[in-house]
Amino acid sequence: MQRTSETDSLISAYLDAKDYVIASGYAAELDWQEERRLADVSESIFLREAAWVILASGMSDLVVRCKFPLISKAFFNWANANQIVARRVSCRKTALQVFRHEGKIDAILGIASMIDNLGFSDIKLHVQEEGINYIGGLPFMGPATSYHLAKNLGMDVVKPDRHLVSVARATHHDSPEEMCRRIASRTGDRLSVVDLVIWRFATLNKDYLSFFNLEKRSSFTSKQAW
Repeated sequence: MQRTSETDSLISAYLDAKDYVIASGYAAELDWQEERRLADVSESIFLREAAWVILASGMSDLVVRCKFPLISKAFFNWANANQIVARRVSCRKTALQVFRHEGKIDAILGIASMIDNLGFSDIKLHVQEEGINYIGGLPFMGPATSYHLAKNLGMDVVKPDRHLVSVARATHHDSPEEMCRRIASRTGDRLSVVDLVIWRFATLNKDYLSFFNLEKRSSFTSKQAW
């Protein structure tokens, strides 16, 4: 009975958080995640999403969002890997003027080189067949970053970033994936969408852990809390 009550409280918190995220102007972001599918990913999309995830690692989403248009311009708007590799020196120089992190810029160039050498169809096949195991071997991909890229490419996964880990603990789950699966099974939302709702809500509210505290859910409503 207690587990059922906790699940009901979790679903209530999630749905309130989702309403809040949508009301805050992020409906298109949720729709994008819902519609993204790996089968539809092109070479250009792969390059762009890999670059975004690399740059966003350990940084504010807002900072990367502000700089990304100029980074994209430096890399020929991700037209194709061959164009980037052929002008590697100028791409690197221009990108570093915008984003001063040699390791991240070199990682983007490294992924472009892999695609240019192996061919995008081969890279995509590896991702489709090996998933996270393959993505984790790409330049600058770590335990959370690899899941972030997988999610942005359309794989239905949950990234174990600090916000998701904290909410999972606050809601008595062993992992973000366990928590998101419980929510997805009741709401019908994709795992990746559940992940995004909770993450975005956390970025919008400093007290997000109090909001997801199941013991306190019965003592206030979403309107009272926010």
